[in-house]
Amino acid sequence: MIYPSIDKLLNIVSSKYELVHISARRSKEMAKHEDYQLRENEYKCSKNIGRALEEVLEGKLTVVESQD
Repeated sequence: MIYPSIDKLLNIVSSKYELVHISARRSKEMAKHEDYQLRENEYKCSKNIGRALEEVLEGKLTVVESQD
């Protein structure tokens, strides 16, 4: 089973495309700066993309809607 579940993540983020954008951006940031929101032993995933999704699930990353 994949962790975190897409169903749980879509309760937080409104669309799959936005979720992909957020997690990819955060994953690249983690790789570049090695800056993590959770402690190393709190992550279940070993790769940055999974860790970014875990941060979304934990509420460490927030989505701000633009008001165009």
